[in-house]
Amino acid sequence: MYLKHTATMLFRQHTHKFVTHVRPITTLTSPKSFDCRLLRDQVCLKSLSSNPVAICMFSSMGQSSSVDKVEQYVCDVNDMNNGEMKEVEFEGLGKALVVKDDGEYHAIGPKCTHFGAPLVKGSLRNGRVRCPWHGACFDVKTGDIEDYPGLDCVPKHEIVIKGCQVFVRADKEALSSHKRYKSMVQTVQECGPHVLIIGGGPASVTCAEMLRQKSFTGRITIASKESHLPYDRTKLSKAMDIDPEKIYLRTQKFYDSVNIKILTEHCATEVDLKEKKVGFENGDTIKYDKLVLATGGSPRTLPVDGWGLKNVFVLRTPDDAKAIINAARDKTVVICGASFIGMEVASSLASKAKKVSVCEFFKVPFERVLGREVGKYLQNMHESKGVEFHMGTSMEKIVGGCDGEVTHVMLKGGDMLEADVVVAGVGVVPSTSFLQGTGIGLARQGFVNVDKHLRVVDDSNNVIPDVYAAGDIVMYPQKLRDWQPSNIQHYQMAQFHGRTVGSNIVMEGCDYDLKTVDSVPFFWTVQYGKSIRYTGYGFGYDDIVIKGDVEAGKFCAYYTKGEDVIAVATLGSDPVAADVAQRLYDGTMVKKGDL
Repeated sequence: MYLKHTATMLFRQHTHKFVTHVRPITTLTSPKSFDCRLLRDQVCLKSLSSNPVAICMFSSMGQSSSVDKVEQYVCDVNDMNNGEMKEVEFEGLGKALVVKDDGEYHAIGPKCTHFGAPLVKGSLRNGRVRCPWHGACFDVKTGDIEDYPGLDCVPKHEIVIKGCQVFVRADKEALSSHKRYKSMVQTVQECGPHVLIIGGGPASVTCAEMLRQKSFTGRITIASKESHLPYDRTKLSKAMDIDPEKIYLRTQKFYDSVNIKILTEHCATEVDLKEKKVGFENGDTIKYDKLVLATGGSPRTLPVDGWGLKNVFVLRTPDDAKAIINAARDKTVVICGASFIGMEVASSLASKAKKVSVCEFFKVPFERVLGREVGKYLQNMHESKGVEFHMGTSMEKIVGGCDGEVTHVMLKGGDMLEADVVVAGVGVVPSTSFLQGTGIGLARQGFVNVDKHLRVVDDSNNVIPDVYAAGDIVMYPQKLRDWQPSNIQHYQMAQFHGRTVGSNIVMEGCDYDLKTVDSVPFFWTVQYGKSIRYTGYGFGYDDIVIKGDVEAGKFCAYYTKGEDVIAVATLGSDPVAADVAQRLYDGTMVKKGDL
């Protein structure tokens, strides 16, 4: 693939402004290899100040410039209807997904780049196909990822019309993988602007990659308090004994290849907005030109006696997960909190521990979010696996022996539960205490206040120059609720925040082109191999309309407010959640009375 033009955002030292410089590519050379795949399209450009800037673009992994192409017949021109999708097999080489949208045929990779779900079983609307499992979206014209989770695009193949017949023409290399990296610059200006991203979660990685995809040639640093490279935290409670390296979002080779610097064990302790610098617990101080706050949350602890005893845990890191599962084998475990984390931990430990008990303040798990009927179904499923529930109560005290290890848990009312291990799954609090007194606007719960472009604001709601925030810590204006402030702690939403911030940093100064969080929340939970998918924003729902059979584990629960459907939870009903997300996105969701 040869690029005919490129736009790179260059930084003028004397104006401190980003400007768009567009010119034809005049030099194409072969860049260095990356992770056994080709990096192509090295581009030599000159900046507006006539200083040469070498920019390496790569777009490999599932996309090839090889002339070794193959064709496969799909159908006759009139055989497929608008909105229809079809997988096409290239014998021995792979598959392509063919879609017909708005009268046109398109061909892209057949699997979601997140967990490999078959996109043919997803939802196609208005030029986007949405994954049936976790809601990632791909543009059918380009194959580019447009919503998350996941990081990579899918390959794009050529449609060829011969007479009245439709064919897919594809590179053999592109058929060999369902993933494709989007082009990113590699070489940076060491004297250019510095974007400092605090936090090592999905928002940070997506932000950094978006900057490189938008041809940002300055320095990028991700400073994380973790000891690991950024990883997929959602897997910790579902596969607790997994090796950390297996859930890394990217390898170190990847970050090195696109000049994204990762600093581990860097816990931010102070921010100086005037001097544009951040201080860290280890004594380091880092200057920035643009600052992105994406520090995520910290597990909520329990204000009870005995919290400091041995074998009392929270789950936040791979090390936490390993410690919990090693301590819990053939032991008696008490989990405080029937949250999604708590219930997923119960699911993971039910077959490994001697006994698992859950205590929870509410009468039914997930009662506030999913409703009593769906919550009761999940409780029954856990009870069928031997998990014991103590509902409508709370933990009053953790009791230990003379060796300092936990032995019992005392519940409100005085009941005692035997416990060798205690796990608290009672939510998280935003990791923003170091921002107090900096001038950054914080909501009552500690969330960072931002405008609809994720620019941080002060206590008077004025935008603070050059500071952005993303992920679980932000209180942001949400499109689905007429731009009312919301905090949504979903993995997918954090990634979209990162995308938005990365794009807006590059486009700063062009307010008319700044991006908003144009995404529909989507999350999932997996327990005993069953996955509930949830999309929308159900806060404040006043009724639940259930279609299907909850007891049979095949249902759709629609959460409504007045006549509006504002969210849905599904089990065994794909691709309903994906389709509802599409309808909420484009404003075509049916009303309550039409369900």
